[in-house]
Amino acid sequence: MPSNVEIKARVTDATLLAEKARQLSKSEGTVIRQHDTFFNCSNGRLKLRDFMDGTGQLIFYDRPDSDGPKLSRYSITPTQNPDDLKTVLSDAQGIKGEVRKERHLYLIGQTRVHLDTVEGLGHYMELEVVMRPDQSVEEGQQVARDLMKALGVSEDSLVTGAYMDLLLNGRSK
Repeated sequence: MPSNVEIKARVTDATLLAEKARQLSKSEGTVIRQHDTFFNCSNGRLKLRDFMDGTGQLIFYDRPDSDGPKLSRYSITPTQNPDDLKTVLSDAQGIKGEVRKERHLYLIGQTRVHLDTVEGLGHYMELEVVMRPDQSVEEGQQVARDLMKALGVSEDSLVTGAYMDLLLNGRSK
């Protein structure tokens, strides 16, 4: 199962963070609009990501809910029919909730940097260090820490859980 090391953090100055990400990635990034539907699941998290263009991805992932760099294992399968898949999964599992966001994606080395504007929550940043097969978790965590420092992300801005968890717990900006 593929894995990455992740962190999530609140962002107080999205413009400044976007500028730093542009400089480090040497690109303007890519804008992606996403509508994630989370389903009830006995372990880990199961979500259907709708790109709102007729395509999507069914994603299962499992990671600890901690605020530092943590290992996440995941499986992804594409779909050309997210609406019908949502109906089937809703009937089978029930919907836990939904997250709508606009994501600015920047690639920096082996890391995907997401600057997200999440409906009902505000601005957040995620780092996903895509692990190489020969790389240890500790090495991935160090890559994440180094990039946090380069982007000016402080330890006290880190958050636990998924956006869905934050919405369900009633946390906001």
